[in-house]
Amino acid sequence: MSIPAPSDPVDAAAGLIARLTEAHRTLAVAESLTGGALLAALVAVPGASAVLRGGVVAYDTALKHSLLGVDADLLAEHGPVHPEVALAMARGVRATAAVDGAPADLGLSTTGVAGPDPQGSAPVGLVFIAVADARGEVVRELRLLGDRAAIRVQTVAAALALAADRASASRE
Repeated sequence: MSIPAPSDPVDAAAGLIARLTEAHRTLAVAESLTGGALLAALVAVPGASAVLRGGVVAYDTALKHSLLGVDADLLAEHGPVHPEVALAMARGVRATAAVDGAPADLGLSTTGVAGPDPQGSAPVGLVFIAVADARGEVVRELRLLGDRAAIRVQTVAAALALAADRASASRE
């Protein structure tokens, strides 16, 4: 997937927060390579607390299993940079962010390699983002270029766009 030059992440996050607020839906975030940058972009938006449940930074692979419920065998076989891992993270964060037994409406996740070195067989710039809700799941593979910071910024922009698309589709 080709990513356009990132817009201001706060503007993209504000658009997502507005869509979720209008739809009365909640969001939870599970991050790996973005290390909290996605959640920070969302929290920077005034009024985010109306829809944002919270997030988990599962940077260590073991936390993807223990906090988000990603299958240990999946992680052992494929490692943390895999489309099924991204989907499991999105599913898992919905449950982790449950309030009074109700999961978050949308789970959004990021996993990948920002560099400077490859991770196992996964090259620098290979990223998976995913969104899950009660209607289904979507995962996107990204092949990003640039240094570590650029890959992380592009990942945040792509994740916000994916969630906004899902939030818009849910209104129809």
